[in-house]
Formats: sequence, C-alpha cells, structure tokens
Amino acid sequence: MDALSISVVLATIVLFGAFAARVGAVFLTAPIVFVTAGFVYAEVLGILELEAEVEPVKLLAEVTLVWLLFADASAVDLRRLRADLGTQVRLLGVALPMTVALGTVVAVTLLSVEPWAALLLGAALAPTDAALGAAVMADPRVPERTRRTLNIESGLNDGIVTPVVLLAVAGLASANGLGNAESPGGAVASLVVGVLVGSVVGAGGGSLMRTAGRRGWLLTDLAGPAVLALALLSYSTALVVEGNGFVAAFVGGLLFGREAGSGGAREVAYVEETASLASLIAWLLFGALAVPTLAEHVGWRELVFALLSLTVVRMLPVALALLGSGTARGEVAFIGWFGPRGLASVIFALLALETLHDVVVELVATIALTVVLSVLLHGLSAGPLSARFAESAAAQPGGSAARRTRVRRGTPGPGRH
Repeated sequence: MDALSISVVLATIVLFGAFAARVGAVFLTAPIVFVTAGFVYAEVLGILELEAEVEPVKLLAEVTLVWLLFADASAVDLRRLRADLGTQVRLLGVALPMTVALGTVVAVTLLSVEPWAALLLGAALAPTDAALGAAVMADPRVPERTRRTLNIESGLNDGIVTPVVLLAVAGLASANGLGNAESPGGAVASLVVGVLVGSVVGAGGGSLMRTAGRRGWLLTDLAGPAVLALALLSYSTALVVEGNGFVAAFVGGLLFGREAGSGGAREVAYVEETASLASLIAWLLFGALAVPTLAEHVGWRELVFALLSLTVVRMLPVALALLGSGTARGEVAFIGWFGPRGLASVIFALLALETLHDVVVELVATIALTVVLSVLLHGLSAGPLSARFAESAAAQPGGSAARRTRVRRGTPGPGRH
C-alpha cells in the first residue's frame, strides 16, 4: 500500500473510534463499517491501491485470529466451563459435526460440486465468530450463561474443524493432481500437538507473569506487550513442531487466564485492544479485495447456499443437539441464529487458495459471500434480537422462580450459570 492508502485506512480507524457509540446506536457493527469502507475506497473512489496478494492478508488474518482466540479464552472461567460442559459437548460434539455434514450435503445437492469440494465448504463455514455478534456478547441483558456458551463455542469450534478442512484440501489436491497436503492422521496429530503446546506455553506464561507481578519484577508498561507476544508464541511454537497454531492459541489463553489470576486481566485487555485494531484492518482489506470478486464468481445458487448455511445448516443441528437439555426454545433459537461466520472462515478460504489456486476460486468466492452476508445479517440483528430475547426471557410467567427450581433439582435451565 502507498502512503495515501495507509493514511485513508488510519483516518477511517480514527473516525470510527471517535463515533463508534453513535454508529453502534443504529446497529452498524465494526465489520459492517470496515467491509463497506474497504469496498468503497477500492472500487468506487479508487483511492485504496492494493495488490491482490493472498499472503499479506492471510498473515494479518491469522495474527488477528490468534490474538482474539487467546484473549477470549483468557476470560473463560474454567470452573464455570465445567458447569456448562454438557451444553458445550452437545454443541461441539454433536451440532458441529452435523453442521459440517449438512453443509456438505447441501453443497453437493445445490452447487453440484465434487465431494471433497463440498466437504471444504461445509467445514470452512461451520466455525462461528463471536466477534461479529459483539453486541450480543457485550449486552448485559442477555443471560451470562448464553453469552458464555456462544463465546466458548466460537473459541473452540475452529480448532476442532481444522483437521476436516485440511482433509478436504488434501482430497482436492490429490483429485486434481496437485500433490497431497496434510494427511488425515497428520491433521489429527497436529490438533493434539496444538493442545499440548498451548498448555505448556499458556500455563508457563501465566505462572511467570503472576510470580513476576507478586515480586515486583513486572513493569506495567511492558506487561501488555509481553502477553501479546505470549499469544503469538503459543501459535508459532505449535507451527514449529507441526501442531495446530489456532488450537494452541486458544488453549494457551485458557491456561494463561487460570495461572495468571486476576493480575492478568489488565494485560489481556491490552491484547483485546490490539486484536480489535488488527481486526478493523483485516475487515477493511477483506472488503477491498474479496467483495469486488463476488459478482464474477457467484450466482443465485451460491446465494441460496450462503443463506442456507447461515440459517438451516446452522440452526437445525443446534436445535437437535440441545433437545432434552432443558434449554428453553427461545434460547435454542437465539444460540442457533447467532452463529456468525468470520475470520476463521476467511482464513480457511485463504489456506485453500494458497494450496489449490485456481481450483478453488469459486469455492473461495462462495465462502466470501457467506461471510459478507453474515457480517450484514448478524451485525444488524445483534442489537434488536438481543433486546427482544432479554425481554422475552424476563417476561416468562414465573421464569425466575422456575429457573431457581430447576437449579435446586440439578437440571439445567436457560438461566443457570
């Protein structure tokens, strides 16, 4: 990018930061604003000059996702995670595989693509991104248990589905004579290695920061950057030993939050703020580079597929997985709808494009279309639906008493924390 392009990007960030509260009041989220800005700057005004190279955008998206995963995981209370274990097992162990399978079937049926390509679409669009529903995560009217469920699910599902994405890429590469990427066994092994690396780096880093803070060795000005580097260290170390870096970042955040204790909250806030800045740039570049290609590579079938992916393909598996869990129907629908697709799906698309090139151009465009629609639909609906869900839960006859009764009896209810 030239100096003018950099100045335009920075000015947009400054203006959005100054008026974010007013913009949010009309339900315009940061991804909506920056995707739109990127498209307008590049295609309408022609003042954003970018070279359409995959690698720089991929690198920025990966770093941003690592910081977001680490920060989100650091805020998870592991004691409460154990209390929600049943719900998470249902969402990650039942709903997620069903979402991948249903998305694959819909892709084969509607888009008439080969099975490996369909599996790539189904898997790449299965993980969710809580950042796109930021209004939900920040709204205190939404029950804490619901927000925590969405946050933990979005933090874990991209790591869980990564081996499936790599398997699909390997299958496509083999079918098209491009050589094999990573074997299925290797993909599973990388997931395990990522967990181990994240555990060691996160626990070790958290213990180090807690000890240093207690003994007065820690400089406040440098603590935040140190944890920022720790998040990247968990990712890079996993890559060195052929592990899954994203899983390592999330597990590292979990263990860091547990070991660092309350003293690590300030440093995690620094990571969150840095990740927010990086994500704004990532979304702007996505709008400038990916959105303009959609008209050339997508048609009505891809549009229908994208809409089905955001609705039936996500919501039906969630509803089936939560049957018999004691979760109220309104909460099931709320959790099912707020499964936005974001940076993880973009990164999976870029990984496939980097390996398979022209073979997956149309698939990447379909993923990009789904993400764009998710940015708009989930972003615009987050505020209104959060308010409606909170009002509906509060207006249930005897709702609070009923929830207290369920807790005493040991059965889960929509308000149980």
